[in-house]
Order: sequence, then C-alpha cells, then structure tokens
Amino acid sequence: MTILVTAASGQLGRLVVDSLLARGAAPETIVASARDTSKLEHLAARGIRTVELDYARPETIAPALDGVDTVLLVSASEPGNRVALHRNVIDAAKAAGVSKLVYTSATKAGTADFVLAPEHKATEEAIAASGVPAVIVRHNWYVENYAADVARAATTGVIAASVADGRVASASRADFADGDAVVLLDDGHLGQVYEFGGDVAWNYDELATAAAEVVGRDVAYTPLTTDEHVAALESFGLDAGTAGFVAGIDTGIRNGVLAEADGTLSRLIGRPTTSLVDGLRAATEESVAA
Repeated sequence: MTILVTAASGQLGRLVVDSLLARGAAPETIVASARDTSKLEHLAARGIRTVELDYARPETIAPALDGVDTVLLVSASEPGNRVALHRNVIDAAKAAGVSKLVYTSATKAGTADFVLAPEHKATEEAIAASGVPAVIVRHNWYVENYAADVARAATTGVIAASVADGRVASASRADFADGDAVVLLDDGHLGQVYEFGGDVAWNYDELATAAAEVVGRDVAYTPLTTDEHVAALESFGLDAGTAGFVAGIDTGIRNGVLAEADGTLSRLIGRPTTSLVDGLRAATEESVAA
C-alpha cells in the first residue's frame, strides 16, 4: 500500500506523516505532496518520496497519484473555492483507480447549520458521486485555534466571544492526525463517516480557566452578542464579510455544532485525546517558538 498525503507541508499534513511513520509505515510507502516541494525537504531526508501537487493545477495531480492507492485529501484552506479545488483531486483519484480516499471534513457537515459546513457537504457529495471508495473524517475544532486568544489573554485577561454557553469538543492537531493515520493504514473503515472530536466538551468559562493556568494570570470570559462581536472584529481591521464569517463560527458553537464528544477519536487512536490545558500550553509554546 502506498499512501499519498496532500498538503504535507501544512500543519495537519506534516503531523499525519509523522503519525504514519510512528505507527510503522515504511518511508517508501508514503508520498508527501505540496505546492512547493522545497518545504518537504525534511521529509525527503527521511526517505519519503515528495511530489508537487497543487489542487488548483490538475496537471500536477495525476503525476502525483502515480503508483498510489490510498489518498488523504486535506481540505483546502480557501473558503469559497474549496469545492472546485477538491473536485480536481477527486476526479484524478477516480481516474487513477485509487482504492481509498480519506477526506478531512467538518463536524456534522451533512446536516449542520454552520458557516463552515456547505463546502464540506458539497465535497462529501462529490466524493460519493465519484464512486471512489472513501472514508470521511470530520474534524472538530483544533485546540491550536485558540493560541492567539490565549496570547491576547496574557495581556488583557479577557477572552471575548459570542458563543454564549456553547461547548467545544476540541483536540490537538496531533490527535486528529493520529486518527487520520489509523484510518489510512487500517482496513475496515471504507464507507464510514467519523465525527472526530475530543473526549471532553468544554465551555468558554472553562477555556478562560485553562488559559489562566497557561499564562499565569486571571482570565475571564466576556460574552458578546453577535453584533458586538462583528463590531469588535471590524475594529481590528477585518472587512464586514470576514467579520461576519468569523462571528458565524461562534454562532455555530453557540448552537451546539461542536459540542459532540462521543469518544470515536480516542477509541481509534487507542489513547485519550489531549486535554484543553495541555493543548493550549503546547500551542502557546509552539507559537512563541515560531
């Protein structure tokens, strides 16, 4: 079995490659792809084949799939253009006869009224229509998403959001990457749609408490209305559309989209997911180091 990891130079993809190796995959069975292969030199040094693959340039995709039977399609980071980019990979995977396509989708993408859901739902539907054997791994929230909030809280003592008492079942990127690696390596997952999330769903008061432990000062959660949130984001320089999009994520959290903690991810990876405080501490240290 040869596994292609797309976006392997990115924050998730590189961790998936690490997990595949840690779980016993031989370097020669892994293909790491990126738009800029110079960012993959550290993987090439480990004996991993590296290839150019740009979702927006179909002519790079077919060559990257040569000899590959399993593909991890890491969702594109371009809201508004994701579906077209993903279709290019799906079409190439079908033409290449790929036997397993794993797609990193969003929580409850098929049913949620969530600003992030439509493009992921459309991608899942495109995969199903293609007939390529697939596994959908819907990622909940990365705890690393809160690194900037914790860094600000070190100065302000405040985490402000319009989530009300909504809960988030976050896990670390490494946790999700480990789950992705299991699905890539093991048989028996084809046709499954997995909701990957952390073992514990926390609210923002608990986020503030965890942040306080990390930064060593009192931190409080300040609830905002959606209008207040949008106004605050615009005051930071975001345009109205982007501010509304970001506030829309909080609306989804307020409505419970990210609250599911059913243990699927920890069951598959064979260990508990990373705790909120440990994840925040690691993310903050990584941010400072960067």
